[in-house]
Parts: sequence; structure tokens; C-alpha cells
Amino acid sequence: MSALTTVPVKLGDRSYDILIGAGLIERAGQEIAGRTGAGRVAIVTDENVAALHLQRLVDSLKAAGIESTPVLVAPGEKSKGFATLETVTNAILAARLERGDIVIAFGGGVIGDLAGFAASIARRGMGFVQIPTSLLAQVDSSVGGKTGINTAHGKNLVGAFYQPQLVLADTDVLDTLSPREFRAGYAEVAKYGLIDRPDFFAWLETNWQGIFGGGPERTHAIAVSCQSKADVVARDERETGDRALLNLGHTFGHALETATQYDSARLVHGEGVAIGMVLAHQFSVKMNLASADDARRVEAHLRQVGLPVSIDDIPGALPPAERLMEYIAQDKKVTRGTLTFILTRGIGQSFIARDVPPSAVLSFLQEKHPK
Repeated sequence: MSALTTVPVKLGDRSYDILIGAGLIERAGQEIAGRTGAGRVAIVTDENVAALHLQRLVDSLKAAGIESTPVLVAPGEKSKGFATLETVTNAILAARLERGDIVIAFGGGVIGDLAGFAASIARRGMGFVQIPTSLLAQVDSSVGGKTGINTAHGKNLVGAFYQPQLVLADTDVLDTLSPREFRAGYAEVAKYGLIDRPDFFAWLETNWQGIFGGGPERTHAIAVSCQSKADVVARDERETGDRALLNLGHTFGHALETATQYDSARLVHGEGVAIGMVLAHQFSVKMNLASADDARRVEAHLRQVGLPVSIDDIPGALPPAERLMEYIAQDKKVTRGTLTFILTRGIGQSFIARDVPPSAVLSFLQEKHPK
């Protein structure tokens, strides 16, 4: 068996490990049985992941004496809503799973958020294990306990903080991702460098091809990303302080996702984050906080790896800047009507900016919006 990298998430009696390495789907049964003692699980996954990987997971669980009930949903962001949440929750209850049993999220970020929220409300809280199958989910959404669904009012506005008991990040499954999905996940990897690890961002600029090519650089990048997030979550689990830094690029990005009605053909989450991070750096320049050279460096690297970097890069028509401002005002980073953004003083120097003037944001969006 290949060596595994373990990243602990330290939350007292709710602490858990992130295991990173090859072949973890085949080892999932023994890891879950040994660490949770569960005898039955529901596997929430989407049709694409099921076709590629579900049987191996079912076989691994069976070999460890764990009975499983697959719950399949349609792939894509549009499954992350009330209707699918009801379907998943009813399937868990219909399988007669008990509070001590496990809900496994087996998929990307949509599945992790959806299954985690279902686990948090079914029987007032069941066991929960994350087996993320996308790069984005492995380095971001599977870690830290944020779960939720989207509404017509915006992204992730209904949900709960609910920590998993274990995260299994199998690096082998990333080879089955489309180039677009892998690039989208890479945006979240780059984010950790831009928040507070300038040396990591510089390393990414030099080593990104090894990450995309599946070399040892990939496991290193995932481990650094998970450690970075785990450190922040341990300090601020419920985002009352500096966990908000993890939202770098997300306030702009979420508004763009809402504007495209979560149409993954036009924009997926990591692409929204990539554009959002460039916008955050450019807005910081406009506010005389950061140098234009740093903003250009961020844009250049994300463009080099093939990510969209401007609102112009989103196909199709978009609502006017004024409507984007309405989406931003509905975002979770708003407190008592004032705007909070993650801005930056340079590469790896992000900070929480409160009371950002809405007029300045609107003017900036009008400047960046395609004519």
C-alpha cells in the first residue's frame, strides 16, 4: 500500500484526519470501519462519479463488513437546492439508517455540501465522512465543516457548520477529471498562496505543471492546501474571525455564479473564484492598497494555467453591474448592511476589509463589466 499523508484538523473532541494519497477508495472500508465503527452507510454521489468509481467504493465497504445504500443525484450545481436535499434526506430515512450510521459524501463540492447538510439534519445529526473526488473538493470544500445549498437569493445561504469524522482524498481519482474541472480546483490551491503563503504561490508559479501532470507536486500541493485550511478552521471554526480570509475571491465569484444561474456550462465554482481573486486584487489596487504589479502577476499565473480571469471571459450575457451589486449585498459576508471584502496589500497579504463603500464597488464593477 502506498504511503499516506495525514493532515489533522484539531477541533477538540471533534478532531478528525484528512488522509491524502493513492488508492484510498480501495482502503475506504477499513479506514471507516476502524475509525467510526459504523456498520451501515448511505453513499451520496452523482451519476458521473457513480459510473466511474462507485462499485469500487461499495466493494471496499463490503469487504470491511459495512452495508451501503447508494443515493444518486444529477451532476452539477443545480442539484444543490431544496428539492434534491429533500430527495437525499428521504432516501437516507427510507434506508432506515440510524443516528450512529454514516452518510458518505462521494463526489465534488456540490455533493459534499449537499450530503453534509443532509447528514446534519437527518435524525438531527448523523455521522458524516467526506470522500472528495475533485481537486476543488479535496483542497477546500471537504475540509472545515461548511455544508449547505443554494437558493434563488444566492449561493450557500441555507446550511450548517457540520464537521466530518474523516476525509479521504484519493489522488488517483483526479486523473479522471476533465481538464476544465481540474483547473477549476487549482484556483482554490492558488488561493492559499494568495491569502498568507507567498512562498507557496511562488512555488506554484514554478511547479504548476507537475501538479497538473500528476507528479509528487500534486500530493504536496493538496497537503499544503489542506494544512492551510485546517490551521484556519482550528482557530476559527464558525467564521467569526480570520476564517473569512478563506473567502478571498468568493464575494465577487458567488455574485457571478448567481448571475449565470449556476449554469456549469458557462461558469463553475472554481472559475468564479479565479475571476473573483483577480477582481479582488484589482479592486485592492483601485483602493490604493496593493501594487498593480502584484495584480498583474495573479492574473498572469491564473491565465497561464487556463483559468478565466475577467468578467469578459464568461460566455453569454450577464446582468448589469447594478444587479451584480444586489447579489453581493445578499452575500453572507454582509453584516448589518455593510460590505465586507477580502482585500490584499500584495501577494500573500490578504486581510478582512470591513465597511467597504458600496459606491466604490459599484464603480469598479461598472468599469470591469463587459460593454
